[in-house]
Amino acid sequence: MTWTAPDITRIDVPTAAGERDMLEGWLDFHRQTLLAKCAGLTVEQLRTASVAPSTLTLLGLVRHMADVERWWFRKNFAGEPLDDLYATEADPDADFNGVADADPGADFAVFDAEVAAARAAAHGRSLDETFRSLAGKRRELNLRWVYTHMIEEYARHNGHADLLRERIDGVTGT
Repeated sequence: MTWTAPDITRIDVPTAAGERDMLEGWLDFHRQTLLAKCAGLTVEQLRTASVAPSTLTLLGLVRHMADVERWWFRKNFAGEPLDDLYATEADPDADFNGVADADPGADFAVFDAEVAAARAAAHGRSLDETFRSLAGKRRELNLRWVYTHMIEEYARHNGHADLLRERIDGVTGT
């Protein structure tokens, strides 16, 4: 039996809610949108790159976003001493470059685990709680910034996913 990406039912985004519920709702909607773009696709389809020489694939996006979840919620905000999921010193873009031999079922499970761990890292914490980022200018940020950034990051990559999915099988608007 050939593995295919599972079907996803997206939640309704809150339309009148408090700030925390709104941020969490939109982030969950975008998380589910990425998975919905992959739903029903085979291993080979998930590994299909946009156009040469790009290594952008739907599977690469799932791997990348798992790592981004880990990076912002767990490593930066919660201060957990974790390694990157895919990147190595030799290949910092291995989340995208390493899909040829990747196991999508395992990578989707990693994504689910990282989303759950991100939720746990933020649970009960104030949106105003600050931390110093680990990269770049090592700016002081707060949890609210992380939620906003993650929504932006998913929205951008979901646009990429839209184009990839349309190229693979013509499906749009999921």
